[in-house]
Amino acid sequence: MGHEWNTSEIPPLSILENDLISHHQAEIGRNQSSSSVFILLGFQNRPELWIFLFVMFLNIYALSIVGNLLIILLVAVDQHFHTPMYFFLMNLSILETCYISNILPRMLGSFLTGDLSISYGGCMIQWGFFVLFGTTECYLLAMMSYDRYLAICKPLHYMSLMDGSLCLQLVSTSWMTGLLTSTVITCFIVQLTFCGPYEIDHFFCDLYPVLNLSCSDVYIVRIVAFFLAFLATVPPFTLTLISYLCIILTILRMKSQAARQKAFSTCTSHLIVVTLFYGSLVMVYVVPETDRLRELNKTFSLFYTVLTPMLNPLIYSLRNREVKAALFRSTRRFHNRIS
Repeated sequence: MGHEWNTSEIPPLSILENDLISHHQAEIGRNQSSSSVFILLGFQNRPELWIFLFVMFLNIYALSIVGNLLIILLVAVDQHFHTPMYFFLMNLSILETCYISNILPRMLGSFLTGDLSISYGGCMIQWGFFVLFGTTECYLLAMMSYDRYLAICKPLHYMSLMDGSLCLQLVSTSWMTGLLTSTVITCFIVQLTFCGPYEIDHFFCDLYPVLNLSCSDVYIVRIVAFFLAFLATVPPFTLTLISYLCIILTILRMKSQAARQKAFSTCTSHLIVVTLFYGSLVMVYVVPETDRLRELNKTFSLFYTVLTPMLNPLIYSLRNREVKAALFRSTRRFHNRIS
């Protein structure tokens, strides 16, 4: 007896065709995304200013690289700087050098050649490193504030608490947190499909301008991004805030005016850097986006991506007598060798 087919269980041909077409379109979308080229509009709407902007950002990049490399070399070769505070400062300079080098060279090239394009792979790599360095800086600044808290609030136990092992653990934790955050969010983004137009209204591949180009459902990605951004910023900012509240209370209880000035001078530079960094982050990612603020967001983004790496070595060196003395000793030593 032959087998009787239940035709009611067989999907209509039109449904099967639609499923195949949808699957085929999705595959085409993924292939198009992986081979597409994005256009970073940035500050390119005024071609007559390209030369001026190129010279300005080139000087900023040069000052940032030279300033941060000087701090790295001074801390590495000068025995006076083999302390926890300068160990953290050296790592911050390494981080800032990588941070600004992830964004500015491509932008300088676009000003010079007029080529505004960046490949899909290049965009994902730039975004991944941006999250890595940004998250790491949030936690590293928190570790530096904790170091200042121990130095000012618990001076008698500072050297025993903040030893070399703890310094390495704190710095490693900062980098590992940044790497984990970057890996997770990048894995979500590379699953998206981009169908065009491929114009990003920013000077680098930032999250929300990129998500606005996706024709996939980005709801889950936005939820994950918000959760990771919360973990990347709120805990270290809270630690930084608590540390400085304790520092300020301790300084106010000091009886000697000279002691108060000395204690406050050791953390003023770091406090200025923290204010610039977190203040610009809040303006870009916390304040609700409007048409009027959309253009300003690119300007505010310059503070934590370009200006902060340049200002860090200037702030720490100009306000630090030890750094200026070390620079003078190194310059005099170099002059004696060549003369």
